[in-house]
Amino acid sequence: MKRLWKILLILTLVLAASIVAASMLGAERVSLLSMDESQRSILFDIRLPRILLGACVGASLALAGAGLQALLRNPLAEPYLLGVSNGAALGTMLAFVLFEGTEFARPLLALGGAGLATFAVYQMARSRAGMNVERLVLSGVIVTTFLSSIIVMLTTILDAARLRSFTFWLLGDLSQATLTGVYISLAGVLIAVVLLVSQARALNLMMIGERDAADFGVETSRVRLIVFGAASLVVAAAVAASGSVGYVGLIVPHLLRLAVGSDNRIVIPASALAGAAFVVLADTVARVAIAPRELPVGAITALIGAPLFIYLLRKN
Repeated sequence: MKRLWKILLILTLVLAASIVAASMLGAERVSLLSMDESQRSILFDIRLPRILLGACVGASLALAGAGLQALLRNPLAEPYLLGVSNGAALGTMLAFVLFEGTEFARPLLALGGAGLATFAVYQMARSRAGMNVERLVLSGVIVTTFLSSIIVMLTTILDAARLRSFTFWLLGDLSQATLTGVYISLAGVLIAVVLLVSQARALNLMMIGERDAADFGVETSRVRLIVFGAASLVVAAAVAASGSVGYVGLIVPHLLRLAVGSDNRIVIPASALAGAAFVVLADTVARVAIAPRELPVGAITALIGAPLFIYLLRKN
């Protein structure tokens, strides 16, 4: 417990420092000690909601990645690989097309899309001999490819303005952040933390092997459903609010396992804090790199995550 609280304290301080730096940096520099009225409006009405949403999105994706990697015993497992993110993206796109003026249509349809994609992958991966990791990953790749094709086809019915907006969103966009989106994402993060931490001991045993875990009394099917459900919930909330921000669910839990070990009682809550700090810093870079213009935050996470993951693969 002392080690857990020490790690969480360090990551909390890193996240706090990231939020402070992100609050000050941007096209308009803001001094937190001496703000005029315009800077106060920029900070509280525009910048702070975006920063908080970025933290929630990062925590969501890292949580989902940590849970799926532990469940599948595969460091490459993450929401995008298993079709969860594409299901949420398709649901969000339908909200763009059919319910553009309805505020809660995006998170609701994103959750429905993520849930259906997860259910489809889960059903395809089942067989008479049970479920194995290879069959599950292959099912995820098939569903991801199928959903991507539908998304591409649906973009043909969008007009030029909506197509540009959707394309930028699909690359990862926090510029449309609202407090409603922050509240929805934060609720998803809190629910997922509770669910995944409650299954941390069972996931530790399942990382050894599902048969061995079952011998210790772990209900593997129930754990699998809880992890998939929690991952679907947080990914849907994150994708609906920010689009597809890649590599967070892949890189952050992987680095934490290298740094602090594989105990999911530590990795899961630590992933939430580390993922939040990672996306906040990435979005800060996206805002200041070519200011006053902005880059998609997903482009920054990919530029950081892809080389880092290649390095980790070569090192191991």
